[in-house]
Amino acid sequence: QLQASGGGLVQPGGSLRLSCAAPGSIFRLSIMGWYRQYPGDQRELVANITGSHTTNYADAVKGRFTITRDNVRNTVYLQLNSLKPEDTAVYYCHARWRNTVNYWGQGTLVTVSS
Repeated sequence: QLQASGGGLVQPGGSLRLSCAAPGSIFRLSIMGWYRQYPGDQRELVANITGSHTTNYADAVKGRFTITRDNVRNTVYLQLNSLKPEDTAVYYCHARWRNTVNYWGQGTLVTVSS
């Protein structure tokens, strides 16, 4: 039910923007976030944002990534700047609905390589 897009190949130092659209019934009552997963590892939180736009970031991405949400378009965005090779991963959109139910989007691959 979450539709993510925006991954791709980018050179080190470059930028990408990920988008994730959700049904309004989910979006309105969810903390929205992005996780990433390296091969063989568990998913880790990258950033999340509450309905009132309070944000939280992993230390590894602070100052480089920005999460925002559009409460009219029911879409959450992740702006990835100053990308590093270690940011290469599959990125997943996530919704924590009413602090009870987790929804996941399909992954989108971000590859940072020269």
